[in-house]
Amino acid sequence: MVRYVYDFTEGGRDMAGLLGGKGSNLAEMTRLGLPVPPGFTLTTEACHAFLATGSEPAGLWEEVSAHLSALEASAGRLLGQPDDPLLLSVRSGAKFSMPGMMETILDIGLNDDSVLGLAKASGSERFAWDSYRRLVQMFGSTVMGVDSSSFERSLALMKDLRGVRDDVHLTASDLAELVETYKNLIHLETGDRFPQSPAEQLRRAVLAVFESWNGERARLYRRREHIADDLGTAVNVQRMVFGNLGADSGSGVAFTRDPATGRRGLYGDYLPDAQGEDVVAGIRNTVPLSELERLDPGSYARLRAHMRTLERHYRDLCDIEFTIERGTLWMLQTRVGARTAEAAFVLAAELADEGLITPDEALARVSGEGLARLMFPRFDASATGTALARGVPASPGAAVGAVVFDSAQAVRRAAAGEKVVLVRQETTPDDLPGMIAAQAVLTSRGGKTSHAAVVARGMGKVCVCGAEELTVDTDARRFTTADGTVVEEGTVVSVDGSAGAVYAGAVPLVDSAVIRYLEDGPGDEGAQGTVGAVARALSRADTVRRLEVRANADTPEDAVRARRFGAQGIGLCRTEHMFLGERRKLVEQMILAGTDAERDRALADLLPLQRRDFVGILEAMDGLPVTIRLLDPPLHEFLPDRTELAVRIATAQARGEEPDAHDVELLGAVNRMHEENPMLGLRGVRLGLVVPGLVTMQVRAIGEAVTERLLAGGAPQAEIMVPLVGDVRELRLVRAEVQRVLAETSRAAGVVLDCPVGTMIELPRAALTAGRIAEEAEFFSFGTNDLTQTTWGFSRDDVEAEFFSAYLDKGVFSTSPFETLDRDGVGRLVGIAIAEGRATRPDLKIGVCGEHGGDPDSVHFFHTAGLDYVSCSPFRVPVARLEAGRAALEETEGSDSR
Repeated sequence: MVRYVYDFTEGGRDMAGLLGGKGSNLAEMTRLGLPVPPGFTLTTEACHAFLATGSEPAGLWEEVSAHLSALEASAGRLLGQPDDPLLLSVRSGAKFSMPGMMETILDIGLNDDSVLGLAKASGSERFAWDSYRRLVQMFGSTVMGVDSSSFERSLALMKDLRGVRDDVHLTASDLAELVETYKNLIHLETGDRFPQSPAEQLRRAVLAVFESWNGERARLYRRREHIADDLGTAVNVQRMVFGNLGADSGSGVAFTRDPATGRRGLYGDYLPDAQGEDVVAGIRNTVPLSELERLDPGSYARLRAHMRTLERHYRDLCDIEFTIERGTLWMLQTRVGARTAEAAFVLAAELADEGLITPDEALARVSGEGLARLMFPRFDASATGTALARGVPASPGAAVGAVVFDSAQAVRRAAAGEKVVLVRQETTPDDLPGMIAAQAVLTSRGGKTSHAAVVARGMGKVCVCGAEELTVDTDARRFTTADGTVVEEGTVVSVDGSAGAVYAGAVPLVDSAVIRYLEDGPGDEGAQGTVGAVARALSRADTVRRLEVRANADTPEDAVRARRFGAQGIGLCRTEHMFLGERRKLVEQMILAGTDAERDRALADLLPLQRRDFVGILEAMDGLPVTIRLLDPPLHEFLPDRTELAVRIATAQARGEEPDAHDVELLGAVNRMHEENPMLGLRGVRLGLVVPGLVTMQVRAIGEAVTERLLAGGAPQAEIMVPLVGDVRELRLVRAEVQRVLAETSRAAGVVLDCPVGTMIELPRAALTAGRIAEEAEFFSFGTNDLTQTTWGFSRDDVEAEFFSAYLDKGVFSTSPFETLDRDGVGRLVGIAIAEGRATRPDLKIGVCGEHGGDPDSVHFFHTAGLDYVSCSPFRVPVARLEAGRAALEETEGSDSR
């Protein structure tokens, strides 16, 4: 028989898949002997069964009842007991943290009778009614479906009527009146009464948490964070402890190190006379955790000791929730804490220095995505001016956007292409769509552990919280600064999440410290702080990785930068980019040539220009391979736009003028070369076979450039790549021409030219016949952009705008196949091509030169598949280096196809 319920004393952190992250960590803290309120966990398997059938699985409630009886026995009280009630919390807890995305219900067991018993037992009538008010509000919105804003409006009205700012100043009678208002509101909205039965409260709360797994915000968060939909959530039922019992009580959230910077020390927020939900919600401004030492030295010392225990045990930054009930400290949750990219690198380096983790573990704890964030520009401090406001630097970075005041507006304006900054008093889980859409989040309340801070940090979103000097008026859609400046919706502001500041207008950007290090080196003082941590991670990655990392570069300048960033060659040099600008006229002449002699003259004029480009690139990459792709795009792309030409001609004719003869000639050529689907038309290898002299000119330019570098004492390593091959016979014909031209050039110069000839695998047929193609190809390079288009039957330019967002929303894609490689389809073709290619030619060199070469997840796939190198834009080279190292650490025996 399947077991669905585990006591906290029965689990451990290795059971996160079954007990969820929260349940497994509560069990782990219990095992460590930390003060954890007792309780039990309903497993994710119970959630799966409930969601599959719509009803609780057989035997579940019998198990819950047995564990509840044990909990009641240990407490010496019954759930909802009228004279001294045992009260429970019901919290979600999936395997991976989803802060605020699912449901929590506190104070289960209170009703019209037990609230009086709680008041008597606690000695605080106000506390009892405050707890009951919280239960009715949470239960009404979470379980019974009443809009939470209805409760908030009632609370706000009560505070206005009593002339108080915070709910802590409401009296017991105020709160009792509010409870009745809430119960009437529930009955009015739903037709049902708030349940007085504690057992019914518990059962309905548990099922509501299960149902919240499929709630809209939870699904959206999982898509954003690439969390699988089939994991389900566990439910944790725990004896309540209370932080809202007066000045000697309170709740807080703590980190064993700063989650924003990685610096050592205790960081967090504390709120006296409050429940934990108040801290996270940010509805009242907290005090720094250090203030707890003054308020309650004993609890502070115990908390510090427990935090040291947890960090040593987990060997990582720990995120902790705690409550102090009348001087007694209780640990309510721990988990490995979310952190910013900056903190991730600093923490990994420091923990390695302290001997808590190995250098390889340190590398595994950082990511290419995080490194890319650290490479983004920062604000120019000399151009910021006076800040509109300052708050808590909750999540670092620099962002510019137009101010908006609600989630829906953020989504609308972002979808229209506008960059926005979401401004709220505090965020709630319902603001998630707007937080995703916005460039930055700014709140006037809350601290580093508020909902806005935690979620923004997890997403790598710029965030400033607790800017108390701002008065945010969401109804009027504006905020006012301390000096009276009014900022209306649509006004552009700049948010500095590293400094915790907000500025008017768009502040200029400068290179980040990490980019400066990659460009210029460590300088005289060496690499320090975040930069030093990044340098160490890259160095370790370079030591352990097998994959080489090359760059896609078309100019000597790009090549120089790529080499500084650590590129080990060029995996894609696109020769078509050398035909743009003023040279486009020469391409026009070649296309419009009426005779072979005219075409030869145009090609002859292009040759020295191409040669000069190749010389510069080969010099920049001296001693490293440079893969030069022969012309790929259709020739009509080098001609003026068809519509533009037609309009110019029609306009001239309408005026009674003679159209420009050259325009007429060009339009004729454009019409002649027009294709319905140019991506699958006359391009790539087909151009070389159809346009006389094109391959000859390009190969001669390459051969002469290699010769010039050899005679200058260089060590050029040019490789010639033929694009869009679908059949070995195409490659055989072009290769014969390449070898003929290289032989001619070699004889004329008296030097030996060794330029390997290979092909791009970017058509399914090429992948499926790779064994035959390898008879002629000395190397393969996967063009995964086109291979993705041709495998899926997509025209990228069309589909991304037309329906990709719908596919992502509907779960057809978890991420765009143009961003992260489609392993099941395109990846399978890659695997077939590698296996068949190397079966024919065991020493076949294989790489990838599509955008996927710089995508972290795809790099791991390419490592496992057995590629020799990945190639990406120069900016992504450090990212690919890092991920290639991390992929090597994950390698399992036999995963390398070689």
